[in-house]
Amino acid sequence: MTEAILLVGGKGTRLRPLTVHTPKPMVPAAGVPFLTHQLARARAAGVEHIVLATSYLAEVFEPYFGDGSSLGLHIEYVTEDEPLGTGGAIRNVASHLRSGPDDPVLIFNGDILTGLDIPALVDTHRSSGADVSLHLTRVTDPRAYGLVPTDTSGRVQAFLEKPQTPEEIVTDQINAGAYVFRRSVIDSIPVGRPVSVERETFPELLATGAHLQGMVDSTYWLDLGTPQAFVRGSADLVLGRAPSPAVPGRCGDRLVLPTASVAPDAKLTGGTVVGSGARVGEGARVFGSAILAGAVVEPGAVVTDSLIGARARVGARSILTGVVVGDGATVGPDNELRAGVRVWCDAHIPEAALRFSSDQ
Repeated sequence: MTEAILLVGGKGTRLRPLTVHTPKPMVPAAGVPFLTHQLARARAAGVEHIVLATSYLAEVFEPYFGDGSSLGLHIEYVTEDEPLGTGGAIRNVASHLRSGPDDPVLIFNGDILTGLDIPALVDTHRSSGADVSLHLTRVTDPRAYGLVPTDTSGRVQAFLEKPQTPEEIVTDQINAGAYVFRRSVIDSIPVGRPVSVERETFPELLATGAHLQGMVDSTYWLDLGTPQAFVRGSADLVLGRAPSPAVPGRCGDRLVLPTASVAPDAKLTGGTVVGSGARVGEGARVFGSAILAGAVVEPGAVVTDSLIGARARVGARSILTGVVVGDGATVGPDNELRAGVRVWCDAHIPEAALRFSSDQ
């Protein structure tokens, strides 16, 4: 395996306000843009050439990663003028691939954190002679995903998108968002129009007798599409539960980047990360949260399972649980914000303006 495509063009609407100014793959997780973890894991698996299929805020990627040499990669960038869907994005970058018609090409969705055994997926693809091989994982509640039933040999039987009734849930195996394509299959995808691999390409391949192979890998897997999941993924990277060679420090209860400042009596636990130039004040307690670059957590604040955006501020004694604070926003002192609250970029919440309990 020498090359891969990373699909990083989505708008990340479920993650707003984190993605107002930043494309989803560039939101920091465990101290570096999430995409860094995917690139580093691909390189560790032997991938050398990666094409990024970009669209939303496409101009952000290349200034950060350049030609990829700092990661031991050769990275190219292809931008969609109009969103083309997963299949359309894959086809749109085909001219930048170097593989021959029968060679394997690895494809990742840009919002999945996984411990997938990449070489094993490639080996499964080669040994089975498949046209496309899919990483499958098992979940307790598959209703939000695409089901992929297979036979006893792992050959895919159907694609069932987001079933709702008990009768429709015929398996707990879901499409986990990583594939190996035979290069010739990529070239067969229609050009210049939106195409969904899940709803169009894969079902059509099955209907024409193509061989689609599933490999169930039950290692760590998390869809980072929601703020709660993104915060959890960042914490799991810091704790070492999710594998990545790109975490900028030793795994443990906390990760404090070199230019950050943390008061001696502040308590950081649960995989908390404090980004470059951020400050955590006296007596503050931060659990399982991400404090991005330049953000401030003032003395006595309590932040749990939350993400505090770049240059944002959490006022003294404020309590945040399961909250996202957008870039540049301010939560004044003595506020109490609970699960699901999203404070928009540059917004200002005055002192003691919001609470879910008595102020006594």
